[in-house]
Amino acid sequence: MLMEQSWSLFLYKTEEEVLAEKRRSWRPCYGLAPASLLPSGSRRLMAPPRTFNYRSSLGAGLQENFPTDGRTILTLSSREVYRNHWMRVREDDILRSNGQRGIYGVVEKDDSAIILPIDGDHIWLVEQYRYTIQERALELPQGGWEMEIDNPEELARGELREEIGLDAERMIYLGSLWIAYGFTRQRQHVYLATGLRQVEQDPDVEEHDLVVHRLSIAEFEEKMRNGEIRDNCTLSAWGLYLLRQKQLHE
Repeated sequence: MLMEQSWSLFLYKTEEEVLAEKRRSWRPCYGLAPASLLPSGSRRLMAPPRTFNYRSSLGAGLQENFPTDGRTILTLSSREVYRNHWMRVREDDILRSNGQRGIYGVVEKDDSAIILPIDGDHIWLVEQYRYTIQERALELPQGGWEMEIDNPEELARGELREEIGLDAERMIYLGSLWIAYGFTRQRQHVYLATGLRQVEQDPDVEEHDLVVHRLSIAEFEEKMRNGEIRDNCTLSAWGLYLLRQKQLHE
């Protein structure tokens, strides 16, 4: 019952409806923004409430006083509405550069890694059931440790070992990507793994149904072309790899 009541505050109202409820508690943007813009009597889900206030120097001349560092949306206040072991969800009250206030829901997740384990003219992939789309999916090994990481290569090596049972003589950093930044803040580090050798596989409990595949590069590319592989992280990582190969041969 608590979950139903809590989520109903955030899932079943339009931005206009939420703003209408909050508008009476808004103040001009001088000094600190309001500490909390929640309607009275609302309840937060699972995690203890955390409210952050941000200073705003905006006055009557909105366009002239808006930051010149490229930001066109400012955070007036932010509160965490949900948390579990894998993610944090917050709702921010925002001010756009056109003077319109609004809300923005953000899912925060710690950094992850995706690995291209290439062995000559073959590549290693994993197949698993993806609950969100209710389908089995073929993709590059990838994942995170649900914690802040100091060394992305260590994470990448760990994921390669856990999911496929491989160790790499060499890990080459290809870059990083933002995953679905329209609503999620999560960075993914991309590594090319070469000089592969078999080690003991050590999957997480969530990876109980992993199936390992070793495909030729030609088969892999054909599955991306025909839509059998549709994971955007896999496609993006392969794009970074091809750009590196092109640069090496120029």
